[in-house]
Amino acid sequence: MNDLKTILLVDDEQMMLDLLSLYLSPIGYNCIKKESALEAINYLESNRVDLILLDVMMPEMDGWEACEKIRKNWDTPIIMLTAMSEKTDIVKGLKSGADDYISKPFDDEELAARIEAVLRRPRNEKGIIHFRGLLLDKDSHQLQFNGKNISLTPKEFGLISLFLNHQNKVFSRDHLINTIWGFQVSTEDRTIDSHVRNLREKLRKTGFPVDEHLQTVWGVGYKWGNKE
Repeated sequence: MNDLKTILLVDDEQMMLDLLSLYLSPIGYNCIKKESALEAINYLESNRVDLILLDVMMPEMDGWEACEKIRKNWDTPIIMLTAMSEKTDIVKGLKSGADDYISKPFDDEELAARIEAVLRRPRNEKGIIHFRGLLLDKDSHQLQFNGKNISLTPKEFGLISLFLNHQNKVFSRDHLINTIWGFQVSTEDRTIDSHVRNLREKLRKTGFPVDEHLQTVWGVGYKWGNKE
């Protein structure tokens, strides 16, 4: 059975959210309804879900952009849900990181079958990252060093996840603000600096040589170096 798996429903139409929940709840899914991609991303920062049903045509941030943004920090399975069925749209959705794609109007049984198929797939190995004694588990939102848990805020966890997934890549402060805080949030550069400083301090206290890896690129931003 489904063991009360949680599905995050994201659609700007309340009627569609209600319809999806009306069908999925009785067959064993816990449905969380969000009317925008930004609301969904904010929810993911502190809650775990098993699958995301993501509408494409939404104001402020469309499903493709949302899918790309989610993929930077989470490996949660995503099924794109849209009225469009052109091949180019399907390809665009899959390239954005979606696991599957279903067009409206959809058949209830087909939707259920696609959800079950995606949930049966093995979890992405990238959900767990190892780096010189560090173990980052995206599913449980935990970071450990040599087996000891490091308590992080959601923003700090987002930063370390981004750095470990893109080692040796330089991230500007603007990029970090947009990725971790969101495009519509007013955040200053010194807020980024403060969070990086706190992250460094927490890693340093565990004995991890953070200064060798979490590097400041003057005038630009930060990067995670992995050179010997």
